Amino acid sequence: MKQASALYRLLGDEARLRLLRVLDRDRFNVKELTGILGLAQSGVSRHLGLLKEADLVVEDRDGAYSYYRLAPSLRDQERGPLWPLLEAQFNSESSSGTLKADEARLQEVLRLRRENFEHVGPDTRDGRQLVPGRSWAAWSRALGLLLPPLDVADLGCGEGYLTVETARWARQVTAVDRSTGVLARAKALAARKKCSNITWKKGELEKLPIDSHSMDVALLSQALHHAAEPSQALDEAVRILKPGGRLLILDLRPHDETWVRDKLGDRWFGFSDEQLTALLTRAGLTDVRVTIGARRTNDPFAVVLAVGTKRLRKK
Repeated sequence: MKQASALYRLLGDEARLRLLRVLDRDRFNVKELTGILGLAQSGVSRHLGLLKEADLVVEDRDGAYSYYRLAPSLRDQERGPLWPLLEAQFNSESSSGTLKADEARLQEVLRLRRENFEHVGPDTRDGRQLVPGRSWAAWSRALGLLLPPLDVADLGCGEGYLTVETARWARQVTAVDRSTGVLARAKALAARKKCSNITWKKGELEKLPIDSHSMDVALLSQALHHAAEPSQALDEAVRILKPGGRLLILDLRPHDETWVRDKLGDRWFGFSDEQLTALLTRAGLTDVRVTIGARRTNDPFAVVLAVGTKRLRKK
């Protein structure tokens, strides 16, 4: 009875139940679990330690990392009906905002693993060929080397990951975000990466603190769905472009994941190809193209790309 009482107390915590649900999908390290659950790393480590002590979770060492997964005895029903009961509860709550957010972030972690090209092709014992050093990040940097030095605006820059990558090939990057805290983290990242060609500015997408006709390229990466007025944000993006300059948008296609409004602050649930085409055309851009950026089976989020060119001035 004491063991049962201790087990029930252990499972009487939402975070630990969410951990077990995620670990049923795959093995993850602490950093990945922190991102999936949106919890502090110290808290995730503490919960994992308790679950490990209860023999519900096991730890595997792989190089410099520790990965955690469900204990085989839990799934094999050596613990009696515990896992079927937990699984039934997880399934019944799968439509809740918290679990849908966990699932979306879990899919993003798995996507990043795949896009690092850790394994491709058939050859090794598990049917995949190891290709060290191949990644989308490396390819994006390589393609950036083909571009001429340009003045680029990263609008809604967030924590600066795209800003830093752009700074590798751009002449100058001007990064704008509405959050002082987010900008501080972005500046710290740029300092660690030794990027000195970035200017940071606080401002709104609908009223950019950038001079007119000063940018060769304006980027809106996963930012337009945060704008209060998307059409006004696009007008501002076009205003700061030089004649012949280009606006590039990376955003989401329409989806039904309404939890992103509370969890992520999204104001719009994506944009259709027709919506983006109309918005960019109305903003005065020409040569507008809209295409799919990325889509995965069973993933509620599909990425859409859009590009347009600002008209040249009439002579």
